[in-house]
Amino acid sequence: MSPTSQPTYFVTGATGQLGRQVVAALLQRVPASAVVAGARDTEGEAARSLRSLGVAVRRADYADPTSLDAALEGIQRLLLISSSEIGRRVAQHRNVIDSAKRVGVGLIAYTSVLHADTSALALAEEHRGTERLLEASGVPFVLLRNGWYTENYAAGIAPALAHGAVLGCAGDGRIASAARADYAAAAASVLTGDGQGGRVYELAGDEAYTLTEFAAAIPAAAGKPVAYRDLPQAEYEAALVGAGMPADFAALLADSDAAAARGALNDDTRQLSALIGRPTTPYRSTVRDAVARL
Repeated sequence: MSPTSQPTYFVTGATGQLGRQVVAALLQRVPASAVVAGARDTEGEAARSLRSLGVAVRRADYADPTSLDAALEGIQRLLLISSSEIGRRVAQHRNVIDSAKRVGVGLIAYTSVLHADTSALALAEEHRGTERLLEASGVPFVLLRNGWYTENYAAGIAPALAHGAVLGCAGDGRIASAARADYAAAAASVLTGDGQGGRVYELAGDEAYTLTEFAAAIPAAAGKPVAYRDLPQAEYEAALVGAGMPADFAALLADSDAAAARGALNDDTRQLSALIGRPTTPYRSTVRDAVARL
């Protein structure tokens, strides 16, 4: 690539909730011809929606190295969005990293988790494993250590309104979450910036809140009483399973809440708002938007 040529950007998992927003954020910065979206299903509605934006869509299956080599050919900057398949992430991420090295990708940005190197979150272990793979790869990389998405909690607003309670086991732990769109904007900023290799960003919302405060924002938006009910970790996990959540995912969410009680989801460095050039989305705004969609 010559100094004046336009890099080509690739987003893995581009049909997912974060991936779609990263593509949209990139298109505010670079022409559609410079953006390639990776998807396991290239013919589904989400992929067709991406094509309608003018971006190319290539098949990229984390579990299929052959598809990855073909997908990443000619790519200069890659966003590796962490796999959603908990327990298989490290192996899948290794496939992407190895492929990126084989085809000569110049930079990998990886969506890790907040304070991955020291985090008490159980889900941080696979992120630490992936960070070690990146360090050993020899490919320049940048870590986007994303904090919690406010949407993770907003997704539970409907049952909270139905039962009058937000359940959790986070105690009085403060959670510095941000909207998914904020993290997408940060990824686009880093991908299109220069000199990013070797950087580590701890990304979180400007405002931290307890789940008691989060629960209080729901009746303010919906006009129905809702309060936070703090449970022991095992009881919260059982409640999630009882509501129909798969056991392994329920265990992960309960562990995350318990770790939040010890500060694992809090950060006050405001690196996210500095990257995106504006304040992060207030959690109350995300709550209002979620209520409006019900």
